[in-house]
Amino acid sequence: MQTDVTTTAPEGRWQRARHAAYGVLATLVGLAAAHLVAALTVPAASPVLAVGSTVIDLTPTPLKEWAIRQFGSSDKLVLVGSVVVVVLLLAALAGVLTARRPTAGLVVVVALAGVAGVLAVLRPQAGPLDLVPALVAAVVGAASLWWLHRVDDRGSAGPWAGSGGPTRRGVVLASGGLAAAAVAMGGVGRWVSSYRLGGTDVALPTPNDPAPALPKGLEATYSGISPLQTPVADFYRVDTRLTLPTVDVDSWTLTIDGDVEQEVTFTFDDLTQMRTIERDITLTCVSNEVGGPYVGSARWLGVPLKDLLDRAGIDATRADQILSTDVDGMTISTPLDVALDGRDAMIAIGMNGTSLSRTHGFPARMVVPGLYGFVSACKWISRMTLTTYDEQQAYWTERKWAVDAPIKLSSRIDTPKPLSDSKAGTVVVGGIAWAQHVGIERVEVRVDGEAWRPATLGPQVTDDYWRQWYFEWDASPGQHFLACRAVNKDGDVQSDVRMTPFPEGSSGLQEISVNVT
Repeated sequence: MQTDVTTTAPEGRWQRARHAAYGVLATLVGLAAAHLVAALTVPAASPVLAVGSTVIDLTPTPLKEWAIRQFGSSDKLVLVGSVVVVVLLLAALAGVLTARRPTAGLVVVVALAGVAGVLAVLRPQAGPLDLVPALVAAVVGAASLWWLHRVDDRGSAGPWAGSGGPTRRGVVLASGGLAAAAVAMGGVGRWVSSYRLGGTDVALPTPNDPAPALPKGLEATYSGISPLQTPVADFYRVDTRLTLPTVDVDSWTLTIDGDVEQEVTFTFDDLTQMRTIERDITLTCVSNEVGGPYVGSARWLGVPLKDLLDRAGIDATRADQILSTDVDGMTISTPLDVALDGRDAMIAIGMNGTSLSRTHGFPARMVVPGLYGFVSACKWISRMTLTTYDEQQAYWTERKWAVDAPIKLSSRIDTPKPLSDSKAGTVVVGGIAWAQHVGIERVEVRVDGEAWRPATLGPQVTDDYWRQWYFEWDASPGQHFLACRAVNKDGDVQSDVRMTPFPEGSSGLQEISVNVT
C-alpha cells in the first residue's frame, strides 16, 4: 500500500502540472491570435490592453501615483505584466479543470475572453470591430485547449477516454506546434502594429511668427545639467495609454462644437494653411514629484488656439471650459478664460522642427503654457467642445483632480546626483527652474542648512520656458546636504510646504545628500 501511495501522488501532481500548462499554452495561443487581429483592426481592443485600460481607469488615484513614483515610465509595462500573470494563473486553473470536467474548463477560457470583449466594447468610441479580437481569443483558446487534452495520451482514463490516445510524441508535437503558432502570430501582430504606427513625416508650414534662435545652453559647459531644449526622444510621457493611437493624417479632423455660433471642422491641411506660430514652451506633468523627471522643454509649431475658436464663434458668456476629446475618447478640460488670456495657447503640429511623434500626439495636440498637462495638453486631439464644468466633466475632473491647475513654481538639482560621490574642491551644483508664464527671477542654493546663496542663471529664452542655473560650491570632505529654491518675476518664493501631486501638483524643496571625499 505504501508503494502505491508514493507512486500515485507524484504522478497526480505531474498530471495537474501538465494540464495547467495546457491551459497556459492554449490561452497564450488565443491571446496571440487576438493580438494579430487587433493589430489589423483596432489595436486598443487587444484583450490584455482592453483589460489593462479598464484597470487604469478603476485604479484609485493614490495607487496610480504610487505606481508612477515606484516604476516611473515603466508603470504601464508593470501593469500589463500583472494582467498577463493573473490571466495565465486563471488559464492554468482552467487547464486542470478541463481534464476532469471538459465543459467547465472550456467555459472558463471563453469567460476570460468574454470579459475582455465586454471591456473593449465599453471603451469610449468603441465600435463593432472592438469585439472581434475577444471572439477570436475565445474560439482559438478554447479550441487549442480542447485539442491538447484530446491528444494527451495520459488522459484516456478520464473524461477524454475513448479518444484513442496517441503517443507522448503526439503531445509534444501538438504543444510545440501551438507554441510556434503563438510566437508567429504574436510576432506578426507586433510587426503590423509597428507598420501601422509607421512614420509621421508630414510637410510642415514655415511659421508666420517664428521663434528666435535658441541661445547656447549651460549643458555645453557644465556636464549633468538638463539640455536647454529636450530632445523629442527624451521628452517625458505620462498618459493612460497602453497602446499608441494609429491616426491617418489624411483622414484626421478637428471639430469645434458646443456653445459656438457654428460647428466647424478642420483637416490637417487646413491647419497648415492658417497662421502658425513657433514658441519655446516648457510642459510639466501634474504627477511630477519634487525633483522629478516629468518636465520638458521644446519648440512647438502650431495654430493659435484663439484663431481656431474665433472661426467657430464662441459664446464666452456661457461656456467656461474647453472639453477636448482625443481620437479614442479620452477627455481633457481646459479653463476657457486661461486659454484666451493672451498666452501662446495653440494646437501644435510640430515639435523641435519636425512633426509630432505618435508618442507626443501626432498629428495634433493642445499646448497651453502655464497649466499642468492634465488640463491643457490633450494629445491626438480630435474635438473641442465649448461647454461648462457643470454640464460636462473630463476624465481627470471626474477623479477629483483640480479644475484650475497652474504649474507651481519649482526647481530641480540635476547635478550632482543624490547619494553620489564628489572630490573635495569646486563642485558645480546645477539644474533647472521653472515658473511657466511668469518667469524665473533667481535661483538660490543652500548647503547643510546654512543661509541661501544665489546661483548663476543660464540664458533667458521666454517666461514660458525653464531656466538653467549653476552654483560653484567649495566642497569639503564629508556628507553634505544640498537644497535649491526658485523665485519668480512676481517675487514669489518657491514654497517649502511639502504636498503630493494630487490634486493640484506637488510642492516643496528638493534636498539631496552627497558625499565629498
